[in-house]
Amino acid sequence: MKKLKYILVFLFVSAEVHTERRRSAKAHLNVFVFLALLLVGIGGQAQQLQTYIQEAEANNPEIQAFELRYSIAEEKVNEANWIPNTEVSAGYFVSEPETRVGAQRARIGVKQMLPWFGTITARENYAIAMADAEYVDITIAKRKLALSVAQSYYRLYAIRAKQAVLDENIQLLETYERLALTSVEVGKASAVDVLRLQIRQNELQQQKEVLEEEFTAEQTAFNNLLNRESMMTVIVVPEMEIPQEAPFYDNQALSLNPELLKYDKLYESVAQSELLNQRENLPMIGFGVDYLPVTERSDVNFSDNGKDVLMPMVSVSIPIFNNRYKSISRQNELRQQEIETQREQRLNVLESAFAKAQSQRNQARIAYNTQERNLKQAQDAEEILVKNYETGTIDFNDVLDIQELQLKFQMNQIESVKGYYVQSAIINYLIN
Repeated sequence: MKKLKYILVFLFVSAEVHTERRRSAKAHLNVFVFLALLLVGIGGQAQQLQTYIQEAEANNPEIQAFELRYSIAEEKVNEANWIPNTEVSAGYFVSEPETRVGAQRARIGVKQMLPWFGTITARENYAIAMADAEYVDITIAKRKLALSVAQSYYRLYAIRAKQAVLDENIQLLETYERLALTSVEVGKASAVDVLRLQIRQNELQQQKEVLEEEFTAEQTAFNNLLNRESMMTVIVVPEMEIPQEAPFYDNQALSLNPELLKYDKLYESVAQSELLNQRENLPMIGFGVDYLPVTERSDVNFSDNGKDVLMPMVSVSIPIFNNRYKSISRQNELRQQEIETQREQRLNVLESAFAKAQSQRNQARIAYNTQERNLKQAQDAEEILVKNYETGTIDFNDVLDIQELQLKFQMNQIESVKGYYVQSAIINYLIN
């Protein structure tokens, strides 16, 4: 019995030492590095999630699709550098018209229309503006992917952490079971106490197995984000802590969010579209030349007899009926107004999401601190119960109640840690 007592005391001492180590780690946490790595964890293992995110960005099909769309948009810049097709015409006179120098046999013409000065440049600027908007889509997609990977990673961490806690509690119950068996032998406990302890162990084992199923499903989802084999093992950090202090951000930081930058780029593209429309509303200039072969006259003889005709030409295409261009200008104006209202609405949504994330992160910190105090008090109560074993007054019902409370507090702490980091990842997405 003394040996069992020493085992329990060792467990309590180990728990206290472990708690002190956790407090020390919290005190020395580097908040800025923590944020730069999407608020992952402590020390060198923080790079782990960043590596997963980089792998996801390199392999995710959705990101690859966005990059292909951007490549297409970039290629449209080259497409914009074009001029109208060169017109080549040819005709043969069935009835040859007679001229002073001879009969005209055919007519061959070449003509090239050129847009007004600056039109091609305006067209290229519009294509560049559209490509810039597509590039912002890539940035948004990568940030959303990073957020999804981080959130899935934190869920995996929470499941593994809960399983570790269950293992600790199962081992503790096994120790209590051996203690109860010894107590039954000396008449200080009944067989019912032993059965209760065994039933409780079975319940914890069931919870652990259920968590393993949850981990398998979440691991598949995580691997799919990285576009790799669904059953590949995902390694998560064994322990994460909530830092004592977190940086404060105001709504001004939201202006850097690419979801808002997307609207700015769209607004700029509409402005470039209007400049292009104004250029296209200007005349087009055409240059050409006609060539007419002439047959020599046999009835006369003079110096220009049978001389071919070469006729350079200049033409101008004037958009007299320009209602089309006026309508496009009006559409561009309305489109800019639409983009402004959409941006304002999106800013409101982001501000609400930011406030909610900050609130829930603070709630997670409050809950974590409360559970930490509760867990310390439950451990003190458990220690008192174990000490009472020396006087023969141990009540295994109370032991089970305290153990259940401890497990509840430990599980709630893990949920608080997970919630804190999930909300931190959302804040990171919104403002960085």
